[in-house]
Amino acid sequence: MTNPDVLERAIQTGGRSLARGASFAVDDLLHRGGMPLKVDRSKFTLGQDLAATPGEVIYRGELIEVMQYRPQTETVSEVPILMVPPWINKYYVMDLAPGRSLIEWAVQHGRTVFTISYRNPDESMSALQMDDYLQQGPLTALSIVQAVTGSDRVDLVALCLGGALAAMTTAYLAQDETSPISSLTLLNTELDYSDPGILAVAVDPDTLAKIDKRMAERGYLPAEDMSRMFDQLRSNDLIFNYVVSRWMMGEEARPFDILAWNDDSTRMPAAMHSHYLRSLYGENQLARGEYELGGRRLDLHDITCDAYVVGAINDHIVPWKASYRATALFGGDVRYVLSSGGHIAGVVNPPTPKAWFQSNEKNSPDAEVWLAGATRRTGSWWEDWTAWSAARSGGQRKPPSLGNRRYRPLAPAPGTYVFGAG
Repeated sequence: MTNPDVLERAIQTGGRSLARGASFAVDDLLHRGGMPLKVDRSKFTLGQDLAATPGEVIYRGELIEVMQYRPQTETVSEVPILMVPPWINKYYVMDLAPGRSLIEWAVQHGRTVFTISYRNPDESMSALQMDDYLQQGPLTALSIVQAVTGSDRVDLVALCLGGALAAMTTAYLAQDETSPISSLTLLNTELDYSDPGILAVAVDPDTLAKIDKRMAERGYLPAEDMSRMFDQLRSNDLIFNYVVSRWMMGEEARPFDILAWNDDSTRMPAAMHSHYLRSLYGENQLARGEYELGGRRLDLHDITCDAYVVGAINDHIVPWKASYRATALFGGDVRYVLSSGGHIAGVVNPPTPKAWFQSNEKNSPDAEVWLAGATRRTGSWWEDWTAWSAARSGGQRKPPSLGNRRYRPLAPAPGTYVFGAG
């Protein structure tokens, strides 16, 4: 009660702000486990305000839906794009809102775009493993993209944990005689977990044991557990900021698309999540070349296709220096770009006067050396990536049909799995 802003608001409102704040606090204690409400999600409707790029679900399996987006240009590049989102959140951070959607941007710049939307796990999926996520996820989606477009090459664009799985998929397919992966784009993705940053406090052996015990109760990690953990990692911004504004100043929660998406949490299947945390965060097997998936030992150096890797300067989940380490793990040409923003704003990064990115034509084993030689440019990395990707996407062709005889449109985007409650 010594906060001057709180006192000023109380005087201005004759104490009504304190009464409203107390009411909000009681409501949050009763209905939200004592966590202050951050965002008014009632102002958003999936398919209208969020996840609104026109498209169709052309496949629905036990784990994923695959969506294909309607073309918005007269011709498109020969090579299609498959977006691989993280399963730890709903897919539509990559299709956040009109004018703020990477999927929309790619479609409007002449690309044929598909995306994966993961089913929100329940107790029936407790035994799912990473092998299942590989086989029923990207590998299945890739075969569908090729069948619909007739292209023998596909560009992968992936985010966060989806980026890790996309890199695993690319390394897995690199062991075949031919691989369909034409290029790989990774956004705020960690592949070398030797220094996971702030997440280190959440993946120590004692915490992992507690997570395993919690998941054993239901067969999955509840969505609220995951959400609360990430809130606590940035408690000043995501908890105490709202304690002041909501509980002390009596301010209503406001609509904000990123927070609305962030609040739309998902569960984690027990077996897969435990394996992932222990094998990658705990033992760093992927970067060491010791990780096995789908019966194959993966070596990231087998990835020889061109790669575009994005880090964000204020990312607290994947520190940019951690994402930069991918430049030394791949066997092909890697363009690394450092973006403005954080873990999410670095991805939801449409061109604005405030947007910027840094690039360096020469990678270095030392991230600081790379940064010292980097050039800062105005604009969004979206624009830089569009030019980079277009140069590798083949010639122009007539847009393919939505689906085909085998993969017929089932429902309009954003599909049904995205509505699965956490």
